[in-house]
Amino acid sequence: METSERPTFESEAGEEIYRYVERHGTAARHRVREVTSLDPEEFQDALERLKSRGYLEDDGGTLEVALDVGSVEAYEADDFEYVVRPAQQSDFEGLVDAIRDVTAEDTYIVAESIAEQLLYEDTVTRHNKVESRVFFVAAVDGEVVGWSHLDLPQLDKLQSTAQLTVGVTSEYQGRGIGTRLMERALDWAEANGYRKVYNSVPTTNDQAVAFLEARGWDTEGIRKDHYSIGDEYVDEVMLAYTF
Repeated sequence: METSERPTFESEAGEEIYRYVERHGTAARHRVREVTSLDPEEFQDALERLKSRGYLEDDGGTLEVALDVGSVEAYEADDFEYVVRPAQQSDFEGLVDAIRDVTAEDTYIVAESIAEQLLYEDTVTRHNKVESRVFFVAAVDGEVVGWSHLDLPQLDKLQSTAQLTVGVTSEYQGRGIGTRLMERALDWAEANGYRKVYNSVPTTNDQAVAFLEARGWDTEGIRKDHYSIGDEYVDEVMLAYTF
């Protein structure tokens, strides 16, 4: 299932199963059947329909939302190798740790709020009629060292735009990983029909603003005193990348 496609359901049983799995990221098949209180035949039929429509995947009895977000890409840096790939539920703790590493200096407020949202919802992927999100991660020897995230509104009037965050942990900055992650997210957004992607940061985050401007992003607006950082009010700069 493409993330730009809103899920629709053929039965109440199918919707109930999907909503439980989507809300929890992954779920044991037998647990979903217990919680939904469906008889085995009805559960099996509804689940098979969800799988055939590309809504859910069954990995040996573990159900998860199926999203078409691409493959694993391998790269080489000067002294190590890394991959960029779609995030999985198993990346949850590493993803939160990476975001917290990048936001430790209070200069990437939007990304900081995403970490809190992940912890609150306890799931990496969301895809429902109200909101969707996609994460890509960079990993070195299985360890998450960076991410790019697309927040994808499902309201009709906002469906052609997305909000991006991207970051790399301090140990691996300056190695080109951030550029790879951003390009992966932008390529996905363009392929799925988005016309514009936004990124908003405090004006004091000179490194992030310079990074984006050097890669074709333009400033579209400034919100005065939008953030409260320490004892100061700080402006927000909204940058946009247009396809």
